[in-house]
Amino acid sequence: MKKHWKKLVTAVVAIAIVVVAGSFIYAKFINKADDEFDTEDVKDLLNATTSVAPDAPVTTEAAGLETTVVPVVDDGVEGNWVIAEGSEVGYRVDESINGFDTTANGRTQAITGTFTIGATTVSAGEFTVDMTTFKSDKSRRDGQFDGRIMDVANFPTSTFVLTAPIDFQQVPTGGTTITASATGDLTLRGTTKSVTFDVDATFANGRVGVLGRIPVLFSDFGIPNPSVATISTEDNGLLEFVLAFDRA
Repeated sequence: MKKHWKKLVTAVVAIAIVVVAGSFIYAKFINKADDEFDTEDVKDLLNATTSVAPDAPVTTEAAGLETTVVPVVDDGVEGNWVIAEGSEVGYRVDESINGFDTTANGRTQAITGTFTIGATTVSAGEFTVDMTTFKSDKSRRDGQFDGRIMDVANFPTSTFVLTAPIDFQQVPTGGTTITASATGDLTLRGTTKSVTFDVDATFANGRVGVLGRIPVLFSDFGIPNPSVATISTEDNGLLEFVLAFDRA
């Protein structure tokens, strides 16, 4: 009987070691969250269009490849703007796997929207994100996100609508960045709440770049806690975005 119990205890300990070791390896080596968006991401977007004289497109050859450079006319920032290709929105949530901390994140470029600038103020703006297109590095996480957590079948889009002007006090020029506060209605999973957060705006190459992060408390939007099995998460996450705008 004692030998039986010893074998049982040994087996349980071995399983526990395997589980702990597996959790550590997953949290620290397998799960790879993207770096948070930063000003370098904004610069990359703004540099995606090269500014040349306002004439016809120029075709150049390099290493046997032809590249067409689209002319950019710098008319200042006043007017209407639309989200450009390459803009991206993501979520970021801190989680723990059997006590080992890691970060879950997913992103999408399926975002549309416009805003209007008059002098140094953004007077109007609204944006829509296709929630069905978010992807992370794990298909199981995407399944939880699409189903139980965000229920994209019933709530396929999320929106943000500016409810107060954003006053930058000056015009960002020459690639400089200006920070201001934005307030608007954020709708997630069918629930709308007013949010206020900082945005960084940069103007270069005839484009406007915007970087921002919105803290989200899940219970405010009726979002179920993402925790499942041995994976526990915080009760909040971060909605992050890096956007480029072209003239409408």
